[in-house]
Amino acid sequence: MTRLVVVTGGTRGIGAAIAARFTEAGDTVLAPGRRECDVTDEAAVRAYFAGVGPVDVLVNNAGVSSSAPTAKTTLDDWRSQFSVNATGAFLCTREVLAGMRERDRGRIVTVASTAGHAGYRYTAGYTASKHAAVGLMRAVSAEVAGTGVTANAVCPAFVRTDMTADSIARIHERTGRDEAAAEAALAASSPLGRLLEPREVAFAVAFLAADEAAAINGQTLVLDGGGIQK
Repeated sequence: MTRLVVVTGGTRGIGAAIAARFTEAGDTVLAPGRRECDVTDEAAVRAYFAGVGPVDVLVNNAGVSSSAPTAKTTLDDWRSQFSVNATGAFLCTREVLAGMRERDRGRIVTVASTAGHAGYRYTAGYTASKHAAVGLMRAVSAEVAGTGVTANAVCPAFVRTDMTADSIARIHERTGRDEAAAEAALAASSPLGRLLEPREVAFAVAFLAADEAAAINGQTLVLDGGGIQK
């Protein structure tokens, strides 16, 4: 059976890898970027999903991050991260959930972060918003428990993406470390001792979206080599 899969933020990085994985499996994949579906805009999200038809798999992948000590985090930065990382996941989930319940079939997978499990320095907005995204997933999973719909999340450590490259650049700017040393510092934050590759996250998402994963609901799949064990 060919499924309709929507991957938000699917034009690059993790999202592009996820979209490619589902496409290779024979699914019909829509991977809207912000121009096609601004996940922070309620009307835009509603219009987008009204035009795509019944969604079998929703991957809430759109995300943003910024870094600053909590005392220097601006309200705009705080709000922008919540708007995309948490509210965006809520708006998209809300649009597909009723249809999935009616058909008694569906998968919702949220790409969160290890920051959805633990706190990290200089990431108040990002950490709080990813905790919110995980909390949303758990609330939805409780609502769909016992049905053919599941909601889960993947929580990767640092992944080799443009977002991580921006983090490396900020470390270089603030500390004077060269980029190799900055990357090594990020890699050392998990037992893996390296950055994850986008395809590894895509594999985890595809696993949770599989028919055989019907018994997995309300779970966070942490990709960090064993640093967080919950």
